[in-house]
Amino acid sequence: MIIDLPDTTVSQVAKQLVKTREEGGAVALGRVLTLIIAARNGVAESAIDAANDASREHPMRVIVLTTSDGEARLDAQIRVGGDAGASEVVVLHAFGDAAANAESLVTGLLLPDAPVVAWWPEEAPENPATSPLGRIAQRRITDAATAEDVTSRLAELGRTHAPGDTDLAWTRLTHWREQLAAVLDQPPFETVTGVEVRGSAASPSTALLAGWLQLALDVPVRWSHEKPEVWQEGIKSVRLTRASGDILLERPVPGTAVLTQPGQPDHELHLPRRTLRECLAEELRRLDPDVLYGRVITEGWNNLSAPESGE
Repeated sequence: MIIDLPDTTVSQVAKQLVKTREEGGAVALGRVLTLIIAARNGVAESAIDAANDASREHPMRVIVLTTSDGEARLDAQIRVGGDAGASEVVVLHAFGDAAANAESLVTGLLLPDAPVVAWWPEEAPENPATSPLGRIAQRRITDAATAEDVTSRLAELGRTHAPGDTDLAWTRLTHWREQLAAVLDQPPFETVTGVEVRGSAASPSTALLAGWLQLALDVPVRWSHEKPEVWQEGIKSVRLTRASGDILLERPVPGTAVLTQPGQPDHELHLPRRTLRECLAEELRRLDPDVLYGRVITEGWNNLSAPESGE
């Protein structure tokens, strides 16, 4: 069910939410958090779709805030039932001066005594933790992959990092990190003496993986950005050098990786690029600070050498 509330106020939206629950039997007791999505119109619907899918694992209230120029006005829309997955969605479109105070627009709609997560699917504030929405959130989710200059964006995230910050470029690395950790947990237990990471120039995950490996293994890491005509999707390969030979985890085509190890047959692995829904659901599983990400975006990133040019 979708309820449109043109030219309204936050107070009227809150009253309509209560009325909708009372009349339709929908309850908020099972909601575990409030997710605030700050997005422009062209991105908001895809973000809502991802949140609706993730809500099946994390029932929540979703507040979507978009802004536009024009005469001061607030339009709202409430979505419940089949139009909102296992969540209830409130879409706020603020115009002109009505958009001046983002915090006041959402404060009256937050679930009481529930954690707040702020998510910027595309363009994020320079310092998420001190932004109007970031100040009221326990977790703050950005996505460096949407920036025009991903290297500058990573540097900015490192400079402004605060506990509770995270980025979906890091979340996309989960399966790569799991595979590499599993390989190193198997014999022979030899010291890794060198690491090489290759990936797309448009992928901040390449740098974050290199930073994580440098922290975890305490060895210098070479990393390179591949030209668009060579590789367009995320990470291409990781090579770990040991005395008995190199371990190579390479994704020759999107979705499939090949693991090559000395003295063993090659193993083909399913390693697709993670969907937005998968990444969002993973981030919502933890509401405490991601300490490892904090170390990677600060220490790991700062200690990395400059990237080399790809093929």
